[in-house]
Amino acid sequence: MLTDIEVSVYSATSKSAILRWTRVYGASSYKVIAAPQNSPGNPVGYALFGPYTVMGTINSLSPNIMYTFTVAALDNAQEILNIGTIDSSSAPEVMDPLRTVKSKDSKTFIVSFSLKTGATSYIIRLQNPNRFIRENIVSSSPAEIESLDPYTEYSLSIISVNSGGQSQPSSSVTAKTVLPPPQLSASSPSNNSITVSWAPVANAVQYSLSLYKFAWNTTIITHNTSNTNWIVSGLDMGSVYVIKGFAWDLEGRQGEDSLYIDQMTRPAMPSTANVSMVMNNGLAGISVSWERDEGVFGSLQYHVMSDQNLTCNSTSSSCTLSPVGCGEVHTIWVSTSDEAGPSDPSGPVVFITFPCPPQSLAVVESTEGSCTLTWDTVTHVNSYTAFIKRGDGAEESCNTTSRSCTYNCTCGHTYLMSVMAFNQAGSSPEGQVLNYTTLPCCPEGVSISAVSTDTFEITWTVSRGAELYQTRAADSSEVILCNDTAPVCALSDLSCDSSYSVVLTPCNDISGCNRACKAHTQITAPCMPMNLMLTQRNSSCFSVSWTPNNRLANYTVTASGDDGTRTCNTDGNSCDIADLPCGSNFEVSVIATSPAGLGLPSYSELLETGPCCPVDQVVDQVTQAMSNVSWSPAKGAHTFITSLTSTRGHARCHTMDSHCLMGCITCGTNYTVTMEAISHSGHRSNCSYEGFSSSACCPSGVRLYGMAHSSLRVHWRGAGSSHSYVTELVGSRNNYTCTASPGESSCDVPNIQCGDVYTVVVAPLTPEGSKVLFCAQRIYSVSCAGSNLGTVIYRGKRSVD
Repeated sequence: MLTDIEVSVYSATSKSAILRWTRVYGASSYKVIAAPQNSPGNPVGYALFGPYTVMGTINSLSPNIMYTFTVAALDNAQEILNIGTIDSSSAPEVMDPLRTVKSKDSKTFIVSFSLKTGATSYIIRLQNPNRFIRENIVSSSPAEIESLDPYTEYSLSIISVNSGGQSQPSSSVTAKTVLPPPQLSASSPSNNSITVSWAPVANAVQYSLSLYKFAWNTTIITHNTSNTNWIVSGLDMGSVYVIKGFAWDLEGRQGEDSLYIDQMTRPAMPSTANVSMVMNNGLAGISVSWERDEGVFGSLQYHVMSDQNLTCNSTSSSCTLSPVGCGEVHTIWVSTSDEAGPSDPSGPVVFITFPCPPQSLAVVESTEGSCTLTWDTVTHVNSYTAFIKRGDGAEESCNTTSRSCTYNCTCGHTYLMSVMAFNQAGSSPEGQVLNYTTLPCCPEGVSISAVSTDTFEITWTVSRGAELYQTRAADSSEVILCNDTAPVCALSDLSCDSSYSVVLTPCNDISGCNRACKAHTQITAPCMPMNLMLTQRNSSCFSVSWTPNNRLANYTVTASGDDGTRTCNTDGNSCDIADLPCGSNFEVSVIATSPAGLGLPSYSELLETGPCCPVDQVVDQVTQAMSNVSWSPAKGAHTFITSLTSTRGHARCHTMDSHCLMGCITCGTNYTVTMEAISHSGHRSNCSYEGFSSSACCPSGVRLYGMAHSSLRVHWRGAGSSHSYVTELVGSRNNYTCTASPGESSCDVPNIQCGDVYTVVVAPLTPEGSKVLFCAQRIYSVSCAGSNLGTVIYRGKRSVD
């Protein structure tokens, strides 16, 4: 099955096309054929390529024709292996040269050309003197070519384009861009002249400039020059002029026009100014006014200047220099400015501001009830007025040309005093206010209370003339100070169990403090007990002790826990807490009390009593050498150590459980039973219980002998002579027992059934008469000999289950 070759057009011109195709395995050559699409049976050209070629050119095409291109892969026998086709057009034919090339400005050409049938777009190709080539795609004629270099010669050609490709470039034409415009700038050095300047334009030999008056339609002045500046004089003041220009090149071609620029001449000098004092929002200023020039173009800005470095600006006929100070001498000028700059200033005006307020006010009590107010001399002043206001509202004043004034004054009052100065500009601003006050009175109704263990709260009634109260508390080692304007003070961080002398001193900023007020004594609360120690006296009593650090105090010891609260009281430094239950935890603290109040409690210590002993304990013997000990739960106990002790040895176990299996028990022995109950923290309680006696020992050497008259004798070696023994024979058909008295070591069993296997157990009896259950069992077989017992054979031993 044939698979089409993938064919694509790499590029095309008006007479050729370059094709690309995919390689076919086994092909020995590739044949390329081009035929017009409207006449597929008449190919116009073909080409043959080798087996390793995947790109090739086919020629003999006509411009702007739609072709079908066929690529066939041939084998060695020139048979077609695969084939592929593609339809594509050849490029349009070569264009005629550009008809016209004109400079629109220094960076733009306008080109015109003849359109070609079949072309969808056109490429304008430009080459500068550095052989740099750029291409612009255009769709119609005429077209603009932008972003060129000024005053540069270009070689231009045109290429037509369609869907198949591009034609060859046309013959080139040359064209040169014009000079760029001069970059004009202007200024007005005076109110009747303008200076125009610009940077030199490369390759320019001359410049032409024109000047128009704004709103006029005719040129006032034209000017040609080879310089780069132009001064125009004899112009109208405060008027706007429009200026433009261009450069000429060596070929006599006019360059690109500059942009129009506007320039205004400076305005005329203002008229003589009038000045006066004004107040605005609490700030003093000098109001300056003048006659406004209404006959100029545009807006005018007036500038007022003072030799005291103050300025103000206005577009009206007045302006305020602000802020100004007292006693200042100002020389003032006014100038006008427009966009061109300022005019010459007007004639100077000298103005003196209001006087400064008198300073260094002081009071001298010349005699009782008479005070003299004095102050420093102020310049530029005609007179003074002094104002005296007493704290209860009474007022008086005095006028003078000197620098002192006498008035009536009494102690225990506050006086507010000020002085104002006057001149032709007005009065001085409010100046220094002297606050003169006699010493304040000592506070009355002083109350000192302890609000915490280390803090005093002190209150008193307000005293006349006091603005600030100094509270001073001193003991033998420290001084605590508190300053406040309110009749209350808290003194903190006081030493405990200390006697403080507290003094209240009223003060004000002017007259100072009254240090003749009496002292008050107050004692702080007792100190917190330190270094708390707990000593156990017995299982239910602890002694609590601490470091004595108070002069005179009673102490209360409190032990609090889940089992209630225990207390004890003392005036010493130790106390016993008794009746504490076992297995309990308590938090112990100590607090001191004294006539001054209650102190802080000490840091707490944890007290733990020993764990309780189990109420019930039971010892059960499991085997001859092993016993099980069990007990009831015990409060506070975490682990238990149980001991069985005798002269013949002891057994011990340590467990968290309520039972314990103990080995190495000696039979027939009396044991002492003891226990240690241990808490989580390691506290121990010793517990004693009723003694335990292990069972009698099982006999050894048990033998079974046949006797006359169908009897069997059981013989053993006993462990002692104080026990009775019981013997049990258990057969498959009959069971037999016999009992031996204390001291006996054998027992006869009559009427034994022969021909059976017997399990034989010999066990001592307890004092209560019960059998010890853990002695070993032995197995014997008893045969028959006629009507009598035959042979007795030992078959082995079996432990008790």
